[in-house]
Amino acid sequence: MAKVLMKGNEAIGEAAIRAGCLNYFAYPITPQSEVAEYLSRRMPEVGGVFLQGESEVAVSYMIFGAAACGARVFTTSSSPGISLMSEAISYIAAAQCPAVFVNIMRGGPGLGGILPSQADYFQSVKGGGHGDYRLLVMAPASVQEAVEMVMQAFPLSEKYRNPVMILGDGLIGQMMEPVEFPDHLRTEPTNKDDWATNGMAFRKSDKRNLVKSLFLDPDQLNSNNLTLKAKYEQMKQEEIRFETYNTDSDYRVLLVSYGTMSRVCRTAIDQLKEEGVEVGMVRPQTLFPFPEEAVRTAAGKAGCRAVASIEMSMGQMVEDVERSVRGSLPVHWYGKCGGDVPTPEEIIDFTRSLL
Repeated sequence: MAKVLMKGNEAIGEAAIRAGCLNYFAYPITPQSEVAEYLSRRMPEVGGVFLQGESEVAVSYMIFGAAACGARVFTTSSSPGISLMSEAISYIAAAQCPAVFVNIMRGGPGLGGILPSQADYFQSVKGGGHGDYRLLVMAPASVQEAVEMVMQAFPLSEKYRNPVMILGDGLIGQMMEPVEFPDHLRTEPTNKDDWATNGMAFRKSDKRNLVKSLFLDPDQLNSNNLTLKAKYEQMKQEEIRFETYNTDSDYRVLLVSYGTMSRVCRTAIDQLKEEGVEVGMVRPQTLFPFPEEAVRTAAGKAGCRAVASIEMSMGQMVEDVERSVRGSLPVHWYGKCGGDVPTPEEIIDFTRSLL
């Protein structure tokens, strides 16, 4: 398939359609509003459903209802919008329904600003809503990777009957890059007749299904939490994704970075290499499950003297990097969280300070 030049937000919307998702409910918020603008036109063209809710809260429960009926469904939002959806996301996870959420992050806390940020790491990776639940969280570093992760997210959400979050910063949504929509990532929705509550008239059997997250009996609630925990442990075994860069060299510093920020780090690493300074990088492509073993192995290479988490936040990923390194090396942080993206020169200066 030939590549086409698309803005990230529009490519995300098209990727969902190509993945077989024809149900999209959303509420506008910058910097991801173009997804809804694009799909308000495209969904009717392909026989799909686009509905703008009166709020993010309303949208999140539309998602819950459609997911409980076994439909492929997704939404997109930005930081404060995801906060408003967090209660429903917890319900959806507890009820074991598949759904896809895309967060094109903006600066915060509070209203913050509409420029790019990575400050929703805690929100997405550590829960965000109430109770013991986790999301499978994927972090693209390009528009093409965002397309592929969106297309992969639907079968993953159905495999685990669990929400999947695509976590990109504002630049992912706003930049334009050539993309293609791989045919091999087109999938059909899996048969949910054994659990979905989609109405007796549409069922192939007369089995009655109940989708719920309310368990008043403490033993039943504990059992449901153990079932969920088993799924998260399975994710840790089967879904960890990462990329390494320049780790075949005798590097003295290891950077850990994801999303757009990792692209800046690559440029800095290339420039330092020209000066004879070797720096390696691990780029997590899944933030949960986090590639702990990959970071630990890379940090343990002979000659490595320091590890640094480079991110557009006040050091949220540092905790996971520290847990991975387990005290074997000092872990440092560098980043910004006002909408300005750190430059390669700033990363170079910081890396030199560690040496």
